[in-house]
Amino acid sequence: MAAQFGRRLRRGATTTAVAAAAVAALAASQAPAAPQTDGGADDRTAAGATPSEDSAATGNSPYHTDLPPLTTPGKPGASVNLPVTGSAEAGIPASVLAAYKKAETELAGTDAACRLPWQLLAAIGKVESGQARGGKVDADGTTLSPILGPALNGQGFALIKDTDGGAYDSDATHDRAVGPMQFIPSTWATWGQDGNGDGRKDPNNIYDAALAAGRYLCAGTRDLSLAADLDRAVLSYNHSTEYLRTVRSWFDYYKRGTHEVPDGTGVLPAGTGGGTSSPSPTPTPPGTGTPSPGPTPPGHSPDPTPPATPKPPKPPTTPPTTPPTKPPTPPATLGSLENAGTGTLTATAGEAFAERVKVRARSTTGTPFAKAPVTFAVAGDTDTRFAGGKSTVTVTTGSDGTAVAPALTAGEKTGSFRVTAVAGTAKLRTLTYTASVTARVADTLARTDDKVLTAAPGGEFADPVKVRAAYKGTGVADTAVTATMITDAEKPAENDKGPYFKDADGKAVRTLDLTTGADGLLELPKIYADETAGTYTLRLTTASGATLTVELKVEAPAA
Repeated sequence: MAAQFGRRLRRGATTTAVAAAAVAALAASQAPAAPQTDGGADDRTAAGATPSEDSAATGNSPYHTDLPPLTTPGKPGASVNLPVTGSAEAGIPASVLAAYKKAETELAGTDAACRLPWQLLAAIGKVESGQARGGKVDADGTTLSPILGPALNGQGFALIKDTDGGAYDSDATHDRAVGPMQFIPSTWATWGQDGNGDGRKDPNNIYDAALAAGRYLCAGTRDLSLAADLDRAVLSYNHSTEYLRTVRSWFDYYKRGTHEVPDGTGVLPAGTGGGTSSPSPTPTPPGTGTPSPGPTPPGHSPDPTPPATPKPPKPPTTPPTTPPTKPPTPPATLGSLENAGTGTLTATAGEAFAERVKVRARSTTGTPFAKAPVTFAVAGDTDTRFAGGKSTVTVTTGSDGTAVAPALTAGEKTGSFRVTAVAGTAKLRTLTYTASVTARVADTLARTDDKVLTAAPGGEFADPVKVRAAYKGTGVADTAVTATMITDAEKPAENDKGPYFKDADGKAVRTLDLTTGADGLLELPKIYADETAGTYTLRLTTASGATLTVELKVEAPAA
């Protein structure tokens, strides 16, 4: 770790020499000499909003302070003083460069107003990890070995206690910045992305990390073509004036020209070892070190060295007994993901599911695994969504290892679908639940008006019967309704006299099967009266048991 961060700054501990060099470089590149304060109405912390300075992506962890050469790199072949490959410092490893440009393209399609330049990602990647340690990544863009910052234990750095159970940084006590863009685990849990389309969000993968950094920088309403917004974005990544100046200097340097170099051959920051260049030797300040002996004046000889006086031998001593140290307990790792008692997932269209998806994470030793991010996703041909209209949400397990998904609300599409729960990074643990949405079934039938329905003997009823089938006040279309003229006996049956309908052949019928239309509305066919005066009953019923009785009067008109 000492080699990795030998040339990194501690928060608030930047040397005057480095700051002066940064100012000089910025003056040469015409970059701003002082940052804009990261305040204002867009300074919010929720996902999708602008992160505040207190929630820096890196936790204000250390960073490399090397500055670019004061000479402009120039584009390959653009200067007679440069080889056609460009300067070594302007070279960016192929996979790393591809990841930055891919992130810029994706952000241009999903958040064009941000105007993210890939050179800004390159500048941050240079300062944070030396372009993934000179591009030491595999074919998929994952670093060959983890890039971890020091424990953020408050000893010279910020104090951030563990938030991921060591899942990302292998430290179950304190958080560490992780990967080529140096995200702390709690920030990655919110902003992590799948930049290479492999179905995983891995902070050690340059494609995932570059896209996540781009979205983090673009959060809120930032326009990175504006100097003030760019400064705010960089300060939200690591809230340090010196950090901003260093990133700004590399940003300006890369904008003036870069070129691609093979993976693993990028120039490493001084003090990290390896790479294609070695750090310059540190000069010895005047007045320090051991002076070289000067020439002996003529006629003099140097004073002879007096013989050493032998010292009496020391009496033998008993070496102190060091009590054996207890080996440190290895951090817990995620072992399994299990159902935590999720019941049957079913709901009526348009309603909330009474049951919520619950999972429990356990470590490899079988104990509850806390602080593990679990991603819940709705899959299948359905418009069912979690609260807020989201199809994917991430919840962190509690101290008992349990994570509960937000409530689901059914849409209008009926049928089955799936809900998946996924946890883990190196090895994914997945649970799949089956859920279903059933159609609304009418629970009420009601008339849409209250007109008195009368007819003269041998005549017809002037006003039609209009009804509406509904479920909890919402009209239900395509509801089957049976209309029957019934007797008033204790056990009603179809009446053989009084009002009647006509079938297609014009014959009298006293029972009809009908279906509601849009919004559950139904207008019955015309009703006729025979010669028998009296008060009669029309009964309407649905298959679900909703019932409505309508009174029909057959009487001679008043004289």
